[in-house]
This record gives sequence, C-alpha cells and structure tokens, in this order.
Amino acid sequence: MPLKTTLWDPSEFLDSPESIAAYLEAAFDDGDPSLIAAALGDIARAIGMTQMASQAGVTREALYKALSPTGDPRLSTFLGVMKALGIKLTPRAA
Repeated sequence: MPLKTTLWDPSEFLDSPESIAAYLEAAFDDGDPSLIAAALGDIARAIGMTQMASQAGVTREALYKALSPTGDPRLSTFLGVMKALGIKLTPRAA
C-alpha cells in the first residue's frame, strides 16, 4: 500500500507574531534571497494577501509575483512588507 502524504503549508502555522518572527529569522539565517521572498509570501498568505498588499502599498498581484519562490522583490516592496508586518530590520556585523 503506497504511503499517502499531504502538502505542508507553513502559512497554516504562522498564527502569532512570535511564530512569524521565528519563521522569518530562520529564512534570513539561511541567507538565500529566494527563500526569504518565499517566506515573506507564506507570511503574507497567513495574514491575507489583500490586507498585506494594501498595507505594503502594492497591488495584490504584484505582491504575489514579488513574493513567489521565483520572485525578486524590489527593495521598496520588501521594506513595505516588513513595515506592514511590524518588523524592523536592524543591521549588525556578521
């Protein structure tokens, strides 16, 4: 009998500011820009793409495209999403 699996959707588990921050921190620790964009996309889906796009100052379609695994968000989009999430980036030495 074949093993049945289901697709894991991280947005189903991003239900608190703490879980969102931990998920995003892990993506930043990895350092892969496409992973960071995909993580932001997961977070935006958890919160609601329409609400996130409005708060970030972009269209919903542009947000979907920018935060897809193959997306490459502009810095202004990235900063708008971070502001909408209430997350402040703080530079520090590596």
